[in-house]
Amino acid sequence: MRPRSVDELLGQPELVGEGAALRELIERDRVPSLILWGPPGCGKTTLAGIVARRTGARFEPFSAVTEGIARVRELIDQAGERKRATGQETILFVDEIHRFNKSQQDAFLPHVESGTITLIGATTENPSFEVVGPLLSRTRVFVLKPLEAESVAELLRRAMKDRDRGLGERGLSIDPEALKRLAESADGDARRALNALETAAHLAPDGGAIGLANVEAALQHRFARYDKSGEEHYNLISALHKSVRGSDADGALYWLARMLEGGEDPMYIARRMVRMSVEDIGMADPRALHVAVAARDAYHFLGSPEGDLALAEACAYLAAAPKSNRLYTGFSEARRAARETPAEPVPLHIRNAPTRLMKDLGYGDGYRYDPDWEGGVAPQTYLPEVLAGRQFYRPGDTGEETGIGRRLARARDVRSAQQDGTPSGEEENHG
Repeated sequence: MRPRSVDELLGQPELVGEGAALRELIERDRVPSLILWGPPGCGKTTLAGIVARRTGARFEPFSAVTEGIARVRELIDQAGERKRATGQETILFVDEIHRFNKSQQDAFLPHVESGTITLIGATTENPSFEVVGPLLSRTRVFVLKPLEAESVAELLRRAMKDRDRGLGERGLSIDPEALKRLAESADGDARRALNALETAAHLAPDGGAIGLANVEAALQHRFARYDKSGEEHYNLISALHKSVRGSDADGALYWLARMLEGGEDPMYIARRMVRMSVEDIGMADPRALHVAVAARDAYHFLGSPEGDLALAEACAYLAAAPKSNRLYTGFSEARRAARETPAEPVPLHIRNAPTRLMKDLGYGDGYRYDPDWEGGVAPQTYLPEVLAGRQFYRPGDTGEETGIGRRLARARDVRSAQQDGTPSGEEENHG
């Protein structure tokens, strides 16, 4: 059922609709070197096949999965000889181009640059990460999207009617609900939808109807499109993190479920939630860190599926918690100050003095034991002199930081007092 012309192609209107850039290039036979980037079953190989039928160039398909760089060099040598002998151009289509490592991709560069070949690469991975920069700069990247459910449904209708390439000779029909379920279950992947339709058709008699029960039996378990090392991994953890940060418990639970259903390592998710608790919630709710760590321990103890609920509980708690990044930004500022002043001496009054020599040198002189002072704060400083008065942590006005901010402000006021104070009890040596 693979489309044989631009007009048969479903979806991708931004690329192949009337007047779209890629369609114009194909119809004028002016296709440049390009990278087709999109998820499985969205039409990358189909587009390459359409180019093959439309172009006057020699079309050489190649799979980076089954063939090696030696075959690439052989095809390039043949392309050079063909161009010199007949003037015919060569389009080299490399499926799964991301399977080539960086040095192997470099082999294309001089031949794309010289015009010996026109390169069309297809990839499911983000070219920014998987295609070398010099090659990326010499190609145009076209992004293909997953097919809309209606486009998938139309493809399935065609397959039901087509007598040459589809199921038309069997005289089957399909219930509307079954068709809708197939289209929606495909996740925009035409290949997945057609495979499921073919399986469901085997469960129905000739001239009969494909019902919802046939479709459910064909689908069995629907595996999410997910690659734990690819871009979708980072997209989903980003969606989970931002949903928690945005206090959307429903969104957070959905993306958590997507990751777990896709086979993500639950301990990776647990570690990320620990990070969220300190980065996005921090002192607005210090209990968030305890909840996240407890969820990690609970999953480690229980495993799946029971432990999944512990992750869900932590996920919902973090989403509902008040948010503050003041500790995160304050510590970042403190680290910058530490890098800028790595040799500043510790003030003498807060140094430890375990030996007589150190006491004679003034270590610990003037130290005031804070618990002996009213309110538990003595009028003394703790930063090096060059950083005196610097404030790194500035509590916000959400959650528990409101009270924390008031306590720290009072302590700063006491410490900044210039006059000597009188302790609430007899001052002792607590150095």
